[in-house]
Amino acid sequence: MQLAPLYPVLYQVLKPLFPTCLWSGSEQNPRIALTFDDGPHPEYTPQLLKVLDQHGVPASFFWLGVCVNRSPAIARTIYEAGHWVGLHGYDHRSFPMLSPTQLRQSLERTQAAIANACQLSPEVIRDVRPPNGLFTPQTLNLLQAWSYRPVMWSVVPEDWVRPGVTTVVQRVLQQVRNGSVIVLHDGYHGGADVAETADQLISALLQQGYHFVTVDQLWDVQPSG
Repeated sequence: MQLAPLYPVLYQVLKPLFPTCLWSGSEQNPRIALTFDDGPHPEYTPQLLKVLDQHGVPASFFWLGVCVNRSPAIARTIYEAGHWVGLHGYDHRSFPMLSPTQLRQSLERTQAAIANACQLSPEVIRDVRPPNGLFTPQTLNLLQAWSYRPVMWSVVPEDWVRPGVTTVVQRVLQQVRNGSVIVLHDGYHGGADVAETADQLISALLQQGYHFVTVDQLWDVQPSG
């Protein structure tokens, strides 16, 4: 069963309950963030990067540490192209299923993988998106204690089940608003369509007057934690 119709409802319910997370940016101007989870993928991510370069728009990537270690050169290329990078855990295990020690190890291993690939200091890689969007109040307390910033979403078209490019694009266009944080996937689930989806979506959103920014630029109107 596809859950796509439920995500807009979940967003409206969860956003006021967990205000220290980044769910969206300001509604006062047409800035939106295009974000991608589960990469980098050796085939799908380079295809996506070409699309982003062609349109001249920045994006934000939430990476799995195991995928970064498999494709460090791709990770480096994305970072050097000016895109924002964050953490998605080491191997996509849901954070509530991990002990605090396991969670911290997952995040630190992913930080280390990104730092090595992109020649960064691990401490500057602070944004975290929980796999599957699953978290608990304890998860958020731990992230805050460890100086991470939880990043969620406001538009989830469920592209990972591959309902078709047209369907994904239509779902996003129906839901997008000023400040939207859009979630797509460039990993093994959904990544085969991501370049074409992004190409159509960016063209449509630019025509509607939206301006693409990174997640980091949306934090400027949020509590930093």
